[in-house]
Amino acid sequence: MLLLMSCDPSRVYEDFRDMEQGCWHLDSLQSFSFEIEDTTKSYHLLAAFRNASAYPFYNLYFQYSLLDSAENIVKEELREYNFFDPKTGEPLGSGLGDLFDHRVMLEEDYSFSNEGRYQIQLRQKMRMDTLPFILSVGARVEIADRGYKK
Repeated sequence: MLLLMSCDPSRVYEDFRDMEQGCWHLDSLQSFSFEIEDTTKSYHLLAAFRNASAYPFYNLYFQYSLLDSAENIVKEELREYNFFDPKTGEPLGSGLGDLFDHRVMLEEDYSFSNEGRYQIQLRQKMRMDTLPFILSVGARVEIADRGYKK
Protein backbone atom coordinates (compact mmCIF):
# COMPACT_ATOMS: atom_id res chain seq x y z
CA MET A 1 0.00 0.00 0.00
CA LEU A 2 2.78 2.44 0.90
CA LEU A 3 4.57 1.64 -2.36
CA LEU A 4 1.44 2.45 -4.37
CA MET A 5 0.94 5.75 -2.53
CA SER A 6 4.55 6.79 -3.07
CA CYS A 7 4.20 6.30 -6.85
CA ASP A 8 1.13 8.53 -7.20
CA PRO A 9 2.18 11.35 -9.59
CA SER A 10 -0.92 13.45 -8.88
CA ARG A 11 -0.44 13.60 -5.10
CA VAL A 12 0.96 16.87 -3.76
CA TYR A 13 0.02 16.13 -0.14
CA GLU A 14 -1.80 13.40 1.79
CA ASP A 15 -2.03 12.70 5.50
CA PHE A 16 -4.36 10.82 7.86
CA ARG A 17 -4.88 11.16 11.60
CA ASP A 18 -6.18 8.25 13.64
CA MET A 19 -8.85 9.32 16.10
CA GLU A 20 -8.12 8.46 19.70
CA GLN A 21 -10.29 5.48 20.72
CA GLY A 22 -12.13 5.71 17.39
CA CYS A 23 -14.01 8.86 18.39
CA TRP A 24 -13.94 12.34 16.93
CA HIS A 25 -14.40 14.87 19.70
CA LEU A 26 -16.26 18.12 19.01
CA ASP A 27 -13.26 20.21 20.08
CA SER A 28 -10.79 18.15 18.02
CA LEU A 29 -9.81 20.31 15.06
CA GLN A 30 -7.89 18.33 12.44
CA SER A 31 -5.44 20.59 10.65
CA PHE A 32 -3.37 19.61 7.61
CA SER A 33 -0.59 21.90 6.30
CA PHE A 34 0.73 21.66 2.78
CA GLU A 35 2.91 23.66 0.42
CA ILE A 36 1.84 25.05 -2.97
CA GLU A 37 4.81 25.75 -5.23
CA ASP A 38 3.11 26.07 -8.64
CA THR A 39 0.20 28.49 -9.05
CA THR A 40 -0.13 27.76 -12.78
CA LYS A 41 -1.75 24.39 -12.05
CA SER A 42 -5.19 23.68 -10.65
CA TYR A 43 -5.72 21.31 -7.75
CA HIS A 44 -8.34 19.08 -6.18
CA LEU A 45 -8.66 19.35 -2.41
CA LEU A 46 -10.23 16.35 -0.69
CA ALA A 47 -11.16 15.25 2.80
CA ALA A 48 -10.88 11.59 3.74
CA PHE A 49 -12.77 9.72 6.43
CA ARG A 50 -12.71 6.15 7.72
CA ASN A 51 -15.67 4.90 9.71
CA ALA A 52 -16.81 1.61 11.18
CA SER A 53 -20.16 0.15 10.14
CA ALA A 54 -21.38 0.76 13.72
CA TYR A 55 -21.33 4.54 13.09
CA PRO A 56 -24.75 5.59 14.48
CA PHE A 57 -25.79 8.05 11.74
CA TYR A 58 -26.10 7.83 7.97
CA ASN A 59 -24.31 11.15 7.46
CA LEU A 60 -21.60 13.43 8.77
CA TYR A 61 -21.73 17.20 9.08
CA PHE A 62 -18.30 18.79 9.16
CA GLN A 63 -16.81 22.25 8.84
CA TYR A 64 -14.17 22.70 6.19
CA SER A 65 -11.79 25.66 6.25
CA LEU A 66 -8.97 26.59 3.88
CA LEU A 67 -6.38 28.96 5.37
CA ASP A 68 -3.50 30.77 3.67
CA SER A 69 0.06 31.16 4.96
CA ALA A 70 -0.98 34.10 7.19
CA GLU A 71 -3.76 31.88 8.62
CA ASN A 72 -6.46 34.01 6.99
CA ILE A 73 -9.56 32.04 6.09
CA VAL A 74 -9.74 31.75 2.30
CA LYS A 75 -12.87 29.60 2.35
CA GLU A 76 -15.09 28.09 5.04
CA GLU A 77 -18.18 25.91 4.63
CA LEU A 78 -20.40 23.54 6.53
CA ARG A 79 -20.57 20.29 4.53
CA GLU A 80 -22.64 17.13 4.72
CA TYR A 81 -21.52 13.75 3.46
CA ASN A 82 -23.45 10.47 3.55
CA PHE A 83 -21.61 7.42 4.89
CA PHE A 84 -24.68 5.25 4.30
CA ASP A 85 -27.55 5.40 1.82
CA PRO A 86 -30.34 7.24 3.73
CA LYS A 87 -33.06 4.95 2.31
CA THR A 88 -31.45 1.51 2.28
CA GLY A 89 -28.81 1.89 4.99
CA GLU A 90 -26.21 0.34 2.68
CA PRO A 91 -22.67 1.58 3.35
CA LEU A 92 -21.13 3.94 0.81
CA GLY A 93 -17.43 4.40 0.08
CA SER A 94 -14.91 1.62 -0.36
CA GLY A 95 -14.87 -0.99 2.34
CA LEU A 96 -13.32 -4.10 3.71
CA GLY A 97 -15.17 -5.92 6.47
CA ASP A 98 -16.85 -3.32 8.64
CA LEU A 99 -14.45 -0.44 7.78
CA PHE A 100 -15.25 2.09 5.06
CA ASP A 101 -13.11 4.79 3.45
CA HIS A 102 -14.54 7.93 1.91
CA ARG A 103 -13.02 10.69 -0.19
CA VAL A 104 -14.98 13.92 -0.24
CA MET A 105 -14.25 16.59 -2.85
CA LEU A 106 -13.80 19.92 -1.09
CA GLU A 107 -12.55 21.98 -4.03
CA GLU A 108 -12.40 20.86 -7.65
CA ASP A 109 -9.97 22.50 -10.08
CA TYR A 110 -8.95 25.05 -7.45
CA SER A 111 -6.37 27.68 -8.39
CA PHE A 112 -4.17 29.12 -5.66
CA SER A 113 -3.31 32.78 -6.21
CA ASN A 114 -0.06 32.64 -4.24
CA GLU A 115 2.67 30.14 -3.53
CA GLY A 116 3.21 29.16 0.08
CA ARG A 117 1.88 27.14 2.97
CA TYR A 118 -1.85 26.47 3.25
CA GLN A 119 -4.00 24.54 5.73
CA ILE A 120 -7.10 22.42 5.40
CA GLN A 121 -8.98 22.29 8.69
CA LEU A 122 -11.77 19.82 9.44
CA ARG A 123 -14.05 19.79 12.48
CA GLN A 124 -17.05 17.54 13.10
CA LYS A 125 -20.37 19.39 13.54
CA MET A 126 -22.75 16.61 14.60
CA ARG A 127 -23.79 18.25 17.90
CA MET A 128 -22.24 15.45 19.91
CA ASP A 129 -19.27 15.95 22.18
CA THR A 130 -17.91 12.56 21.18
CA LEU A 131 -18.75 11.15 17.75
CA PRO A 132 -18.14 7.38 17.86
CA PHE A 133 -16.78 5.07 15.17
CA ILE A 134 -14.88 7.71 13.18
CA LEU A 135 -11.52 5.99 13.00
CA SER A 136 -9.47 8.46 10.97
CA VAL A 137 -9.66 11.83 9.27
CA GLY A 138 -7.41 12.98 6.47
CA ALA A 139 -6.78 15.44 3.69
CA ARG A 140 -5.38 15.14 0.19
CA VAL A 141 -4.23 17.72 -2.36
CA GLU A 142 -3.65 16.55 -5.90
CA ILE A 143 -2.92 18.06 -9.30
CA ALA A 144 -6.26 18.32 -11.06
CA ASP A 145 -5.31 17.09 -14.52
CA ARG A 146 -3.80 13.85 -13.16
CA GLY A 147 -5.86 13.14 -10.08
CA TYR A 148 -9.36 12.38 -8.87
CA LYS A 149 -11.62 10.57 -11.31
CA LYS A 150 -15.40 10.70 -10.86
